[in-house]
Amino acid sequence: MPLVLRAIFFILFASWGWPLAALESAPVASAHATATLVSDVDSVELGKPFHLGLRLRLADGWHTYWRNPGDAGVAPELTLELPEGASAGPIAWPTPARVAEGSLMTYAYTGEVLLPVTVTPPSSRGAFSVKAHAAWLVCREICVPEEANFQLELPVGVATPSAQATLFAASERRMPRPSPWSAIVNREGTLWLRGPELTPQTVVDAWFIPDKPGSIRDSAAQPLTVWEGGFTLALRPGPAFQSEDGLSGLLSVRDRSGVETDVEVQAEPGSVPAPATMRLSRIVGVAFLGGLILNLMPCVFPILALKVLGLTGVARGKAHRQAIAYTGGVLVAFAGLGGALLAARTAGTAAGWGFQFQSPVFVTAMAWLLFGVGLNLSGVYEVGTGLVRTGQGLNVASAQLGSFLTGLLAVVVATPCTAPFMGVAIAAGLAAPPAVTMLVFLAMGLGLAAPYAVLAVAPALWRVAPKPGRWMEVLRQALAFPMYAASAWLVWVVSQEAGSSGVLAAVAGLVLLGFAGWVLGVTQTGGNRIRRIGQTATAVALLAALTVLSGVTPATDADARTAEAGAEPFSAARLASLRAEGRPVFVNMTAAWCVTCLVNERVAIGTDAVRRAFAERHITYLKGDWTRQDPKISEYLRENGRDGVPLYVYYPAHGPPEVLPQILTENAVLDELNRG
Repeated sequence: MPLVLRAIFFILFASWGWPLAALESAPVASAHATATLVSDVDSVELGKPFHLGLRLRLADGWHTYWRNPGDAGVAPELTLELPEGASAGPIAWPTPARVAEGSLMTYAYTGEVLLPVTVTPPSSRGAFSVKAHAAWLVCREICVPEEANFQLELPVGVATPSAQATLFAASERRMPRPSPWSAIVNREGTLWLRGPELTPQTVVDAWFIPDKPGSIRDSAAQPLTVWEGGFTLALRPGPAFQSEDGLSGLLSVRDRSGVETDVEVQAEPGSVPAPATMRLSRIVGVAFLGGLILNLMPCVFPILALKVLGLTGVARGKAHRQAIAYTGGVLVAFAGLGGALLAARTAGTAAGWGFQFQSPVFVTAMAWLLFGVGLNLSGVYEVGTGLVRTGQGLNVASAQLGSFLTGLLAVVVATPCTAPFMGVAIAAGLAAPPAVTMLVFLAMGLGLAAPYAVLAVAPALWRVAPKPGRWMEVLRQALAFPMYAASAWLVWVVSQEAGSSGVLAAVAGLVLLGFAGWVLGVTQTGGNRIRRIGQTATAVALLAALTVLSGVTPATDADARTAEAGAEPFSAARLASLRAEGRPVFVNMTAAWCVTCLVNERVAIGTDAVRRAFAERHITYLKGDWTRQDPKISEYLRENGRDGVPLYVYYPAHGPPEVLPQILTENAVLDELNRG
């Protein structure tokens, strides 16, 4: 009896287990992935649709691709051979992740993914045998094409969920839903979503993945602007973009709780007047605020000397004219910078905020200019007396010209600094039409000049100013030293860009300028013949300095800048490799001429607490040097919605990257590392 029972149990177990085993094909495995063909039912019910799926279990660090792989890759293919009368639909693609591969952006799957298809059996009876051929590409640091053949024998009967049905349920949860929001895309690639649920309180991040390759620049940033009832994504059109055909793809929206909603979007062609207006007003406001904060940045401290003298060295009733002239100089300088950037972009040159400081010739000339201003303030010679002398009935035109030139100089000296909000405003402005770009730059100029432009409409503020006296001459001489300090700093920048030969040329020019200033000063009080001799000697010295300037060239060695301890040189390939390995990365984009960058590195990134946190969390620190022109770094900046340094991006081991503020503190860095 026990033997009979054991035989019965064995037969029942075998008859029960055989169909379940048949519901997943024999695996085809490699070092990179294991693939099977699975079914969501335990038997096929004739005429009733069911699901088959290609199941891929990928090794750690490896990925395969979505139907649009992005900048690189190939989508998986699944071909089914079904009984006569049966039919199969296309693959239902779950929402992919965005995977950066160097400077490229791809749309891919990691871990485990199921690619299901809907199969409709025939209405006639008979055995249901399925053969399938699948091909897929798996990538990590290299890409490996793989393929396999599968076979499933499915019994015919009443369809009930199989043990593998949970895989299909999990895949269904990853499927994008039809969009409940209306969508429009314009000719510039701006995607506009409208819906009452879309508010600044519910939308903190969003990104778009197109159905068709080449529709957008996949690696480009997608600046988000949210307001009550809608938002826009500023996409960069790709070579296959046709605005008259609309735009289709997946849209992912993340709310404040971190929940992600994925929907299928079919954007109709049209204009986006409301979002464009609101976006423009926001960009202009951010640009103005960035310019206003620029007054507090270290780069602008030296020029405060000229500002103070320009306002204290005139009669109180004329102060508003000085402020207007200064504002005009600032606006002209910003308009010139904006025009130069637009011209460089039109010519195909990678240029961003502070681009002129990537030239050692320009930096050397600026060091000399500030040194010459310092000599003037110290009283070595007298030039621009309408700007610096204190109330001796000098003509108004000269004073206003001095204030105008001071405004020009203020902007030029300020460009090594990037204030908060400026990076986003500049990047957004340069991505917009030229008229908007110029408006953004003028808004920044108004922000920089705002504290002094107020004097143009409120001259009564000068009633509280102290009366002219000896103190103004002492202040003038004291304020020469910030100019000398700024000149010394710029010579150090020259050392980073042009090496020791550049420093020699820079200091030789300073000696010549010092001699020219001395000769000019000692001959200014003499007769006409003496003044002409002094002016001639000054001109000769200046020509000699210009000859020296022509010999300043960028250094050719790759190690002109000393590598920071614990930092690796940035490269897109290295970043992609680290991310593929699942390692956290902190990226610092900096430049020797960027004072904001240097301060952040001293007070926030280079502290013992932050370096200890890097070591404990095994965070790789990548540092990109934009001191000299580097197109790869310029491209990385644009991908992250910036057009200048500093830029700080933290890539946690799992989850999307986070862009940190441009003004850093130690606590801000540690808080971001703890969240990751």
